[in-house]
Amino acid sequence: MKRVGLTCVAAVLGAWPILAGAFPALDFQFATGTKDDLKDSLEAVSVLTELKSREDVVPSDILAAAQGDYTRLVEALYAQGYYGPVVRILLDGREAATIPPFEAPARVQRIEVKVDPGRIFDFGLARVAPQAPNTPETEGFDTGEPARANAVRAAAQDAVEAWRQVGNAKAEISGQEITARHDDRLLDVDVRIDPGRRYTFGDVRVKSESAVKDARIRQIAGIPRGEVFDPDAVEKGAERLRATGTFRSVTLDEVAQDGDQLDIEIDVTDRKPRRIGAGAELSSNEGLTLSAFWMHRNLLGGAERFRIDGEVRQLGGAGMNPDYEISTRFEKPAVYGADTLFFATASVAYEDEPDYISERVELGIGVNQEFSDTLTGELGFTLSRSNITDLYLPGEPERRLDVFAMPTALTWDTRDVALDATEGFYVRADVEPFTIVSGNDSGARLMLDARAYRGFGEDNAVVAAARFQLGALSGPTAAVAPPDYLFYSGGGGTVRGQPFESLDADYGGTRLGGRSFVGLSGELRVDVARNIGVVAFADAGYIGGESFYDGSGNWHSGAGLGLRYDTPVGPIRLDVAGPVGGDTGDGVQLYIGIGQAF
Repeated sequence: MKRVGLTCVAAVLGAWPILAGAFPALDFQFATGTKDDLKDSLEAVSVLTELKSREDVVPSDILAAAQGDYTRLVEALYAQGYYGPVVRILLDGREAATIPPFEAPARVQRIEVKVDPGRIFDFGLARVAPQAPNTPETEGFDTGEPARANAVRAAAQDAVEAWRQVGNAKAEISGQEITARHDDRLLDVDVRIDPGRRYTFGDVRVKSESAVKDARIRQIAGIPRGEVFDPDAVEKGAERLRATGTFRSVTLDEVAQDGDQLDIEIDVTDRKPRRIGAGAELSSNEGLTLSAFWMHRNLLGGAERFRIDGEVRQLGGAGMNPDYEISTRFEKPAVYGADTLFFATASVAYEDEPDYISERVELGIGVNQEFSDTLTGELGFTLSRSNITDLYLPGEPERRLDVFAMPTALTWDTRDVALDATEGFYVRADVEPFTIVSGNDSGARLMLDARAYRGFGEDNAVVAAARFQLGALSGPTAAVAPPDYLFYSGGGGTVRGQPFESLDADYGGTRLGGRSFVGLSGELRVDVARNIGVVAFADAGYIGGESFYDGSGNWHSGAGLGLRYDTPVGPIRLDVAGPVGGDTGDGVQLYIGIGQAF
């Protein structure tokens, strides 16, 4: 880009003594007619503005910042299409550009930044060539549009990326001619692109030392050897390696060979293989939940993950006895393809609920398939044995349930951040056909969980969140069905402000979990400080004895206020809620945990 002259005029005034460390008065002065948003952007890029908030700033710091601000301010003006600016920075009336760096004044009393942006330039000639097929038009880069430098950069980057998308991996800018015609207020831009040759993927090599076998690293990355180069395939390969959790860093380099072959070199750095963790949640009604886990990230040398979880629930809950569960999960990525994960599970659980006591052992296997960045599917098979004590029946009879099930799920997730979303959607549909092997009953359990998030204002300081849940159980009656297949409402996962699982269904005088469920939740989240937010929320839940919602059951609801404190692992959540509708509870409920409620 051709250089545009910068006018600097020096004047000398007397020095004004100041106390050491005190920052002098800073005055930005703009030419008449300068737009407010341009003023704000110029003040924002100035290091002098940043120094105002620091302590013990010495004159040499001020001089260095002032001399650097000439370039920063001019570049910011170029970015907005102003190519004939005049910028003056005066330290006690003396032009900062004329002061030798090692002769900083002993004191600085006043700083004046004077900016005359001049007139905005438009594009005259606006050309980037040659262009690949289907190169997108760059917004703002056209004859007659304001000649913003950002538009020039974006147009050149779009052209290079378009060539890479069709296989020209080494496309680059080969030359440029940019001329400012001041009399006409026009900027002529002519950028030349060298597309280079079209490449195909060649060898994939692992150049770093890793505890994961080289063959497994290549398999997980899934680079399609022999196919036309695709930058998205390279980025996706890096994402797959990162998703295993085995590596602290992942880099894929493109190395051109003789001819049209492009090799990929993979450089990874391993994480420590073992990890432990613990968590806790507290509810005034449900009591304390404690959890802990141990995990190995590379169990067999192929980035396999093995995890053991232990959880104790309902400690100190109102009228509740503790529940216990120990579970394990083994995962192996890239089994039937780069985007297919195999998993095996095992669990032992003891549940002591008002309606039943269950001692359950379960084994399962399955696969998880990623169809796209936002869509995944899951298919599994489980076999469980449960010893059930039906506390609601006279004599508390016992029964044994052997259940074979085929849990399937489809998940669509476009959220920006899983633990604290501000934009996007999350929809998960679970369908679990099952048969009770120890009896003659079979059926299916359906669960739908749909969530939506929308942010408003600067940095999404206000977020509206909504959730819809739907559950249905077809096949066996509530008395015959596995107890953990039935639905209840109330508590932190459904209706805050109502006691835990306080709403069930009436089966001719016998109350058990429902065969249908509907849950509705809404939240308004507002940031009030850097790491602190407040939340207003309302929840409602429905439980019915029918196999699919028909309105014959009962509703209850709750509402309240919450506080959020952001941490690196997600927001710490404190919610206080009370009942609004229904007859299942009264009084205030307290909930403490990590992560948003949904």
